[in-house]
Amino acid sequence: MAGEDRITSIATGTKNQDAEKEERSLLCKVQDAFRVFARKTSEVLGTAWSFVAALLVIVIWAALGRTFHYSDTWQLIINTGTTIVTFLMVFLIQNTQNRDSKAVHLKLDELIRAVGGARNHLVDLERLSDAELQKLQKQFEHIGKKADATSDHVEEVKDEIEEEIGSR
Repeated sequence: MAGEDRITSIATGTKNQDAEKEERSLLCKVQDAFRVFARKTSEVLGTAWSFVAALLVIVIWAALGRTFHYSDTWQLIINTGTTIVTFLMVFLIQNTQNRDSKAVHLKLDELIRAVGGARNHLVDLERLSDAELQKLQKQFEHIGKKADATSDHVEEVKDEIEEEIGSR
């Protein structure tokens, strides 16, 4: 019976729902565990105390150099250790940065959608090409210059009104 079900599922292109659910849930569990680990690790390793600990390791290693006659093995220990730590930290930092960037984009997208006069097509700017982003930046610079000129004019008018009121 099991062989017939397998053949039927292969022929129809369907999979066993339970197996797919288990596979998906395992993948989700691994991703969630990595997310939590990456977040907590970045919080701990991004502190001044972690820097002091790393500095202390280097000082101890340097002090032991004389004991080990500054041998190749002594140098290999710090080189290997720092290479492994750096390699792993790249993935942790990138994961944390990706999540933070995505969260900021979602928050900004929500603000753009909530503001009445905002241009909603700005929501997915990260998907634009470099040339399109540069064109948009020039538009914003032009808008900024207009706003500055308007602001300067408003200040001049305000000063004139204050002078006129003050002279009365």
